[in-house]
Amino acid sequence: MPGYLDHARVGPLSRPAARALAGANGLATRMAPADLDRLFALGDAARASAARLLDARPHELALSPSTSNGLFTVAAALQGPGTVLVPRGEFPANVYPWLRFEGRGGPDVRLVEPDEGRHITPESLRRRLTPDVVALTVSAVDSLTGHVAPLAALKEVLGPHRLLIVDAIQGLGAVPLEAEAADVLVSGGQKWLRAGWGAALLLIRDRCAARLAPGLGGWAGVAEPFAERHPAPPLPGAAAHLATNPDFPAAAALGAALDDLAGQGGPAAVGARIRTALAELLDRAERAGAEVLLNGLGPAERAGIGTFRLPGHDPAAVHRALEAAGVVTTRRGEWIRLSPHSSTPAAATDLFAEALAPFARPAGRARTATAGPATPEPVPSDPASGTPPTRTTSPSSTTLTQEPTCPTT
Repeated sequence: MPGYLDHARVGPLSRPAARALAGANGLATRMAPADLDRLFALGDAARASAARLLDARPHELALSPSTSNGLFTVAAALQGPGTVLVPRGEFPANVYPWLRFEGRGGPDVRLVEPDEGRHITPESLRRRLTPDVVALTVSAVDSLTGHVAPLAALKEVLGPHRLLIVDAIQGLGAVPLEAEAADVLVSGGQKWLRAGWGAALLLIRDRCAARLAPGLGGWAGVAEPFAERHPAPPLPGAAAHLATNPDFPAAAALGAALDDLAGQGGPAAVGARIRTALAELLDRAERAGAEVLLNGLGPAERAGIGTFRLPGHDPAAVHRALEAAGVVTTRRGEWIRLSPHSSTPAAATDLFAEALAPFARPAGRARTATAGPATPEPVPSDPASGTPPTRTTSPSSTTLTQEPTCPTT
């Protein structure tokens, strides 16, 4: 769909990923010994592609079923005592693993208020560091505002003896990330990588591997899975945390998506195109009288997500009008989230502007409302190289006073 602007929710499967998935499923229909070997090799190829993207060694990567599963794996591996800092406003996938293992061998959880932009800043982190803190877990990109976390600066404050754990799903494939700062990084492929569900990257760097016990590691994570007696020694690297074999067709799709990203110039080139598309959409929204959340973010501070509201108009009605016009977005309470991709055609901007036209504020009317918190909704079951076009609106008169209590995907 030309008006699909919802990649922060789910990215439609790309052609390279779809071909790889079909090819791997074809191997799985035969299961001759050579075909089985080729199927297993697809997982190794995906890890190698991820290692190149993240400047890591292949053995520092394993394939997890999902971002949530990977974060639970890390939470099970980080044994207490100590405290893990979790910023309020984090997407729930990066909250519940730590809460579930608190009191079950994991560290205590301290929920901390971010100072601005829904991210904890290096300055506020420094004030919150106490001797008991062993880790900070953050999203690389905030799922509501698109604010990019300053990972390198956060890691500098944490120092070498505290872990920086990163949920990267809203940034990986959309913008360059300071991934080298992450001790642990987890990301699925169903959003910006457009690889579908079933495989996620779990990066555990050698510098911190000894501090993470294989809490969820099963038979696939040991060196001698068919030994007569168990337990057997764990595998080296991130593989020690595998409960079982990965979904190999999903791994093939993820690997193809990573290779496709590299072929398009990598995150810097793709991210520049995404940011340009987003800037044009936000400009059209502001022409219609919209307020943009965190409007003062600089070009390198916002990833592929931008969120707006139209004061005086029912957000549900605006969202329905967009959908009726063929513009697919996500609504979070009073805010509507835009997330285009590098493949988003120029026609999407015009389609979006036409859909907003009936809601446009008369020219010359001043904007006075200040952005407030999003209305809670039920939780569902389930330094970049390009600079966007210059926008003439003044820096942020829009501030977020508190986080939505129940964010959606």
